[in-house]
Order: sequence, then C-alpha cells, then structure tokens
Amino acid sequence: MKGKVKTCFWFDHQALDAAEFYVSLIADSRIEHISLYPDQPDMAEAGKVLTVEFTLAGTPCQALNGGPHFTLSEAASISVTTDDQAETDRLWAALIADGGRESQCGWLKDRFGMSWQIVPRRASELMSGPQAGKAWPTLMKMSKIDIAALEAAAV
Repeated sequence: MKGKVKTCFWFDHQALDAAEFYVSLIADSRIEHISLYPDQPDMAEAGKVLTVEFTLAGTPCQALNGGPHFTLSEAASISVTTDDQAETDRLWAALIADGGRESQCGWLKDRFGMSWQIVPRRASELMSGPQAGKAWPTLMKMSKIDIAALEAAAV
C-alpha cells in the first residue's frame, strides 16, 4: 500500500470479515494485504489474521484484530458521499443488515460496530446553501437521508 498515512480500525477478531464486507460495497476498493499473527508468546494464535490492509474508494485503511481491549465508537466514522438516492439506499440497507443500527442525520452503525455517515452529495449542497435554514429541521428528523424530502423542505 502506497502512502504514509492510513486509518487503522481496531476489531476484536472480525478484521477480515469487516474489510471484505466494506470493499464489496464501495467501488475502487480492494484488499491489499493480509498479515498473520506470528508464533509468539502472549499473542493470538499463530496463523490467525493480525491485520488487513485495504483501500476504500482509493483511501488506504487497515483493520487490526487486537482483541476485546478497545471498541469502535462514534468518535470516528467512515463518511461516504453518495451520488443519488439509489446509492444512498443501497449502502444504507447493506450496512444496517444483520445487526446494524440506524442513528440520526445519515449516521448508522454496522454489524461490526463501525460508525458510518451516508450523505448524498445533494444533501450537502442543500445543507450549506442559502436554503440550509429551511432544510436543517427536516434533516434532524431523518435517519437515512431522503433527498426529495430535503429538497421539498428547502423551497
């Protein structure tokens, strides 16, 4: 993997499952490298996945199987700008499936505990333009962002 900076996500034991799931959802994403635990005392079982180097839409990431000592939280999230409602709906449905949870204003938590923001490009435009004051109250009532509802509110 090229570059000096990447984001590392700590998982108990699901790093490979999570990385494979994430790269399956987003174009221009792939697994780059998988490293395994060595045969060393006080480490996980030799041969188990230690880290997964992957890219999400060209952004370098790493997933680490570090055990139960730390957990993911909403303090950090993966933010995805979607092109339209169909892409928003597809990602949202996939990410909340099998134990994920909806939150507010385009935020959700997937089954691995990763927080995501799924934000349509048009919603960002509406929330920053002169109509933002009209659109914000509608956004605050949403879980998944509905572009048509925001556009109607912005009029």
